[in-house]
Amino acid sequence: MAADDEATGKSKGRREHRETEEAAIGKGGESSADELEAIPTVVPREGDGYKKFLKGAGEKDLVPIGEAGHELTDEDLLRINTRKGLLQLLKFKKVDLEEVRKTLLYEQELRSLQVELVRLHRWVQNDGQRIAILVEGRDAAGKGGTIRRFTEHLNPRAMRVVALPKPSDEERGQWYFQRYIRQLPNKGEIVFFDRSWHNRAVVEPVMGFCTKKEHQRFLQQVTEFEHMLYEDGVTIIKFWFSISKEEQFKRFEARRQNPLKQWKLSPVDEKAQELWDAYTRYKEEMFSKTHTSFSPWIIVKANDKQAARLESLRYVLNLLPYKGKEEAGIRLTPDPNIITRFHRKMAELDL
Repeated sequence: MAADDEATGKSKGRREHRETEEAAIGKGGESSADELEAIPTVVPREGDGYKKFLKGAGEKDLVPIGEAGHELTDEDLLRINTRKGLLQLLKFKKVDLEEVRKTLLYEQELRSLQVELVRLHRWVQNDGQRIAILVEGRDAAGKGGTIRRFTEHLNPRAMRVVALPKPSDEERGQWYFQRYIRQLPNKGEIVFFDRSWHNRAVVEPVMGFCTKKEHQRFLQQVTEFEHMLYEDGVTIIKFWFSISKEEQFKRFEARRQNPLKQWKLSPVDEKAQELWDAYTRYKEEMFSKTHTSFSPWIIVKANDKQAARLESLRYVLNLLPYKGKEEAGIRLTPDPNIITRFHRKMAELDL
């Protein structure tokens, strides 16, 4: 008798759940079998997480949840408890399902790559490696965001991020490389330079922070400086994050409108658009005179932030021979459409 009561209770519970689901969706809100498959139910292939989605006709008004006029209500939250309800919510809120899918895949791949980074970092510590990763690029190119994805799960005792302010009066009287030498990696350590000594190759001459003589002296000395580090066993990885002028403008505008990101804007940033061609001229001179076989420039196409982050991680993982690399369950070879090595026949490096 008790078993019959239990079975009756379960049946009643399922019926009530079904009624709640239908009420949440609303009349006429039934989803077809095709609609139910709109959300992927299997793990997609690696590398799909950041592919561009070409919108079809009638889909131009799709916007992310969270923008003005698209806040979630209590009724929306009820719908999320059911598969049909979630699909209906996404449909009626005009959410771009492909953008949601892209973000989910990006997060999935990022986590897998960060697991490999933890393995790499353990190898660096155990093997006593010294790794210096230089992250350069135009303002708003995504340098800081990429560094955060590199470092957020690494052991802080064996990793540092260096973002030096403008030199003090004392430092101005020193050899230019002196303050950077103090920041170089110790045994078993990775150091990320959010802008590095290559400031003197591009930013300083463009903004008038150094003389022409100081700029030319730097270009003469920097390859010798990096070669000494290479001979002493320091691995130098030099990234240049490349964005278009239009994309930089969009990111500056987004920073101005976001009170949490306004701190990122500086007087140097404000002049970046105006001085775009000057930056290009000095950047190309830097590449031609400081790109070497032992310390090459790696160009990252960074108009798509997610792609730039994932492929930068892949490049480092693919380059270094860390223990356990062969067991990686994700692609480590970087996409050549995103990551390229500088060569002197490149006509234009910004998109």
